[in-house]
Formats: sequence, structure tokens, C-alpha cells
Amino acid sequence: MPRATRRLLIGAAALAALPAPLAAQEAADYPSRPVTVINPWAPGGSSDTIARILMQRIGADLGQPFVVENRPGATGTLGHAAVARARPDGYTLLFGTNSTYAIAPYLQPSLPYDNERAFAGISLVARSPQILCVHPSVPARDLNELLALARAQPGGLNFSSAGIGGTSHLALEMLMSMAGIHMVHVPYRGGGPSAQAVLAGEVQLTFIDVITALPLIQEGRVRPLGVSTRERAPLAPEVPTIEEAGLAGFESATDFAFLAPAGTPQPVIRRLHAATVAALRAPEVRERLDAAGITVIGGGPEEWPAYFAAENAKWSRIIRERGIRPQ
Repeated sequence: MPRATRRLLIGAAALAALPAPLAAQEAADYPSRPVTVINPWAPGGSSDTIARILMQRIGADLGQPFVVENRPGATGTLGHAAVARARPDGYTLLFGTNSTYAIAPYLQPSLPYDNERAFAGISLVARSPQILCVHPSVPARDLNELLALARAQPGGLNFSSAGIGGTSHLALEMLMSMAGIHMVHVPYRGGGPSAQAVLAGEVQLTFIDVITALPLIQEGRVRPLGVSTRERAPLAPEVPTIEEAGLAGFESATDFAFLAPAGTPQPVIRRLHAATVAALRAPEVRERLDAAGITVIGGGPEEWPAYFAAENAKWSRIIRERGIRPQ
């Protein structure tokens, strides 16, 4: 049967079942034209910055442009839906964050795609730790003193976030759950306004991305109490992790993942993963990500299912137990 006829009969939905020789040939030819990488967030944010740094290098290595296209809206789910509907041939990809693939599904009443089956993992690319920061007027020099203050004054402390369901919000919900304390959530529209609320003394604390927090810490405008990840932030090695500071098992971050529509041929997935790892190892890419406080991971497709399941389980539990609802 002619190859063109076979493609018509197979159809996009069955591309994952392509015979091995044909899949290998398609991978060898891939990419033969420009690739669209959808970023489901607005231009200028951390995911947009990382995506553009990475895709510029991947495109140069693979010989075709990898064009980042922003499709923000509905907590990232509009962009995810566009990729879920795309032909699984490697020419429409997704640069997503755990705010959407592990959190938004439990805050939205319904999704126009099956979050558990719509995507294939190419790589868990990187992670952005945050620092728990308090206004200098707060009489707490470390995490244990903050927790003691919160226990002595239930509801007496206010915290800001970049919005309901964002990682800065859920990180503090998890902290309250683990520590058995109650503070009042004040959501803002974005990380910038959330940080400004602490600087102005409108609220007492929040989680702030490392790259944003560092100059504020150096100027004495906020006091750092702990880093959200299990490892200390390389740009702020003197700040202990939340776990080190006394809350065992605490871990939160904004994770960035490179995804493809489910059914994308495995040889294409492997080629994309190899290009991603090579790009992350490139000195000019690594230097720019390190300077932004981003922790490089570069995980493989085989690691994605276990990570995805664990991340969804963690945040769905927090959302359910804390009774978090979108406004």
C-alpha cells in the first residue's frame, strides 16, 4: 500500500500505533517544518521566558524554528485544550506548568479535555523555588516563631498570593494544613501585586519567586524565613528550606514541563527529549536560567507518569481538604 494512502487510513488518532520502521523514518525526518509551542500564559512571565530561551536553542539544534505562541486564559486551560486537540505529530507542543496540569483540573468545574490522558511527557524541564517572606514589622525571625505567632493569634495574620489556585496560594494552604494554623488569604492579580502587598504592609507574608525576592531581601524590605523546595536555592544559600526550618515534608514549587499531545510517536518524543536535555546543558542556556533562579531538571518521558500522578495527588488533596474554590 502506498505510504500516503497508509497515512490517510491510519488517521491522527492512531499515530501512536505506527509500525516501527515508519515511526523511525518520521522521527529521522522530524522536524521538517516549523514547530508551534503553545505557552498557556501571558507574555513576560517566567514560563514565557524559560520557553523562549529553551526553544530558541532547540530550534537551532534541530534545524527548524520552534515558535512560542502565547494562549493565556482560564488558568492555562485554554492553551492546554488547544494542544489536546492538535494532531499528535510533534508539530504542536505545550510548555506547561503544574498550576495547570496538576492544580487547575481540581478548581475548574469541567475541562474540554481529559487531563489524565490528553498529553505525553517530553520532559520535566525545570523548577522555580519560592521564598517565604514576611514584612519587617512581623515579630518573627524564623519559621518556628512565625508558626507560634499564628497559633497565638488565629486569623491574625494575612497572606497574599498571585491568585486563587496559584502555587503561592496553595503553598501557604499546605503550610497551614501541615502546621495546624489559620491565616487569612488575600488574593491579588499576579505575583507582582502580591509581593507589593507585603512591601506596603497590606498583608504580612507571602511566597515570592527567588529572582524577585532576592533584591527585596538585600534591601531589607522583606525578611526571608524559608525556601519552598527540598533543596536550598543556589542564589540564596543562606536561607534554609521550609523543611530545614522545622516543617518536615514540606515541598512546593512552580514546575515547568514540555508536553506533546497523547499519541505522538515515541521516536519523536525521544528526539524532542534529547534536544531538550542538550539545550539545558548548553552554557548560554544554563547561565540564563541560573541567573533567573531556575533549577534545571531535564527529566525523561519515562519519569513523567509517576511525577504527574504524585503532583496531582498532592495538590488535589490540598484543594479538597482546604475547601478551595475559584471565585
